[in-house]
Amino acid sequence: MHFLLSSNFIHFISKGYQFANPSFHGRPLHFLPTVRNELCRSYAFPLQLHSTTYQFLASSTLENRRNRSRKRRRSLKQFSVRASVDPQDLSLLAQDTAGVPGSPSPFSVRIPVGDRHITVETGLIGRQASGAVTIRDGETIIYTTVCLADVPSEPADFFPLSVHYQERFSAAGRTSGGFFKREGRTKDHEVLICRLIDRPLRPTMPKGFYHETQLLSWVLSYDGVHPPDALSVTAAGIAMALSQVPNSQVIAGVRIGLIGEKFILNPTIKEMENSKLDLLLAGTKEAILMIEGYCDFLPEDKLLEAVEVGQDAVRGICKEVEALVQKCGKPKMFDAIRLPPKELYKLVEEIAGSELVEVLQIKNKIPRRKALSSLEDNVISILSEKGYISTMEAFVSTETMPDLLEEEDEDEEVVVDGEVDEGDIHIKPVARKSVPLLFSEVDVKLVFKEVMSKFLRKQIVDKGKRSDGRSPQEIRLIDARCGLLPRAHGSALFTRGETQSLAVVTLGDKQMAQKIDNLVDEDEYKRFYLQYSFPPSCVGEVGRVGAPSRREVGHGTLAERALQPILPPEDDFPYTVRVESTITESNGSSSMASVCGGCLALQDAGVPVKCSIAGIAMGMVLDTKEFGGDGTPLILSDILGSEDASGDMDFKVAGNDVGITAFQMDIKVGGITLPIMKQALLQAKDGRKHILAEMSKCSPPPSRELSKYAPLIHVMKVKPEKINLIIGAGGKKVKSIIEETGVEAIETQDDGVVKITLTMVPTVGDIYKNCEIKSVAPYGVFVEIVPGREGLCHISELSANWLAKAEDAFKVGDRLDVKLIEINDKGQLRLSRRALLPDAETERQSTKPRSGSLSNDNAVSPKISDKGKLKKAVTVSKESENPLKEKTVPVNISSPVKEFENVAGDCPLSWILKRMESWEELSYWIDDSSIPDQDTSMNSNGF
Repeated sequence: MHFLLSSNFIHFISKGYQFANPSFHGRPLHFLPTVRNELCRSYAFPLQLHSTTYQFLASSTLENRRNRSRKRRRSLKQFSVRASVDPQDLSLLAQDTAGVPGSPSPFSVRIPVGDRHITVETGLIGRQASGAVTIRDGETIIYTTVCLADVPSEPADFFPLSVHYQERFSAAGRTSGGFFKREGRTKDHEVLICRLIDRPLRPTMPKGFYHETQLLSWVLSYDGVHPPDALSVTAAGIAMALSQVPNSQVIAGVRIGLIGEKFILNPTIKEMENSKLDLLLAGTKEAILMIEGYCDFLPEDKLLEAVEVGQDAVRGICKEVEALVQKCGKPKMFDAIRLPPKELYKLVEEIAGSELVEVLQIKNKIPRRKALSSLEDNVISILSEKGYISTMEAFVSTETMPDLLEEEDEDEEVVVDGEVDEGDIHIKPVARKSVPLLFSEVDVKLVFKEVMSKFLRKQIVDKGKRSDGRSPQEIRLIDARCGLLPRAHGSALFTRGETQSLAVVTLGDKQMAQKIDNLVDEDEYKRFYLQYSFPPSCVGEVGRVGAPSRREVGHGTLAERALQPILPPEDDFPYTVRVESTITESNGSSSMASVCGGCLALQDAGVPVKCSIAGIAMGMVLDTKEFGGDGTPLILSDILGSEDASGDMDFKVAGNDVGITAFQMDIKVGGITLPIMKQALLQAKDGRKHILAEMSKCSPPPSRELSKYAPLIHVMKVKPEKINLIIGAGGKKVKSIIEETGVEAIETQDDGVVKITLTMVPTVGDIYKNCEIKSVAPYGVFVEIVPGREGLCHISELSANWLAKAEDAFKVGDRLDVKLIEINDKGQLRLSRRALLPDAETERQSTKPRSGSLSNDNAVSPKISDKGKLKKAVTVSKESENPLKEKTVPVNISSPVKEFENVAGDCPLSWILKRMESWEELSYWIDDSSIPDQDTSMNSNGF
């Protein structure tokens, strides 16, 4: 009898161990002829039966345990064990005895990568795992294991793989900042690395292997120089190759940076600070399996060069790993692969073929999904419950003819009609009716999905039309609108076909920044982040709503990094920016819809972005010859959800018409080549141009100015050595200023920068002083009352006297005081200068000169320092409660924020600054080098 046996148990018996008075919790043990079959072992060898066979069970629970385990053992063979083993069969266990005395010593190999080597070692740690490896780059060490379940799971349409990656804080000599001082829930950046590991592994796994597989990866040492993510992908590929999982090829991963015009393999943390590209590539020695990266408007041809460099490096690593696997790898479990019966494919096509073609032509997602579900239920009912008799002659003949031949009587004589005696009864042989065929429900579901995918691909290739009637290069209809949410700082609704993203922007100070706590970025604060959510309602389903899934974290990060390059620097826009993308409909790439919607929402919030960004998802049908094509891969633009599931590629590309800012590619086949990637990139560029043109037609368009509900941040700078005088002992002084003035926050930095955050909501009757004219029209001027917030001062409100044209008395850059007199339904502001003028005579005097300030009669000449720089003047009182008298103190303002009344509880900004008790010393603190050049006069308030 042939059967499978645990190597440790064989070793135990082969050493001659015997059981003396065996017991279980004080009860005697019976030795019965059954031992659990370890299906995870790929080797099997014959053993002869012996009169004494064993199974360890307590006598009082023997029958109960036997009944409970029948279902679990249904798929297992029953066998017996002899107490001795043929020595020649023990050689087959050489690869599974690493954990016992006399096992082989650890084995390591050094692999060249770029300008240095990585060290791979196996056989020292984790010897009971199916595959275990440690990999080292510098002093960064990754430990990765692969283990398999003994019994296969129920068949499914995906490989049962789970990946867990964890960064131990002890790797960098730290502990967790949490209360329990241990690693807790998986962090977002760890989730992203889990996805990087998982995505290239799945395409290499064979269909029909259902043993649950778990890959665990830990960062055991981190040197602060060599990042662990790309190293973890390579470690996972090596551990999988060493294990019993029947994957087809070795996988490795590398990172590529671009410094100047030179590509760097696995760059260090410091080198990445100056890199224009962050590309992580994984593949085999023959093809590319996954790429993901971010860049600063990199052209397509430069990206292809980087991919080629990475592919060459991966090829070299894979060749070295193959030699390691031949020496230390375990036999693969190819015999555990279970595929549905081949004849089932023909039966499903016969039953559902014609109807499936019609269903796949339904354009809308929900009706198509319901029709497919109904058709699938019908096919399952016929093939797994009722039974089906095929109408195919070939299939019938193979089932019925053998039965007929077996039932014929060899001695029976066939008599021609008319020559039979009337007393004899002869029955002519008639073909016996076929027995209905029944298959398992799981197999029918798997085959139905594959047949549906085949029909969908054939329809696209053969007819050149997709499910919604588009051609391969055509983009779905696009609709965009901004300003949907009046109280949000910025909002946009982007719709592309049946995919829709509602993007919302919130602006704040540093307190709103997201803290990053990991090994690579210790105590870093992100001033821009995008959070993506995918509720079940967006696909018309009922589902769990809870913490963000791995998919949501990955999609949000991709969209965030796509938009990162267009944001202004912090010196120009000192806000923390949060973007929320809620997917309200989904049938296609919702992450790329988040890029488009997020870009529009940023513009609507008044963020001065450098340009517009769009994203598109590309698909592919690789083997077109099978479906009536010429063999050339067919690239699909703006893919649907069904084309993603049934196609061979999902390639997301974001950027503008000049270059790329983010990209991510997953494939479902054994890999793609550079020519295919080039074709996809060029087609994606054409698609982005089309989407950008449609986004420019957004109606209503983005406001491009700060919302009246957004906070205001005033930025100033003092000498760094004096910053402690503002903070005070234990922060008491700055806290008291916040309490007295009602501002939201005062942030100080070591370099002397002071940021004051205020919340300002325009109210009719507010007065804004020394405001700059941004544009002049025949009917009036547009005045910026606060950064990013403008209002119209109509020509009738500019002067107490009649004006023919506004440009006759005002020009862009002039400054004036205005009063808010109206806010219409759209939130637009109407301003008046005339309301602040005492009489017409004063007006005539103030409008005569074309130079100098137009704000009021208290204007002062600009004060120029020795360096020729302008110092703005703030009027501050040391003793009086009126901040507009007595003393003028020169103040350096690095950001041109204007003074305005009725802010933070009717307290002018100058009064807030005055409350700093040592403010009279500020004239000695000023850093003149940071004062901007100006050519306009300041009023007495100086802002």
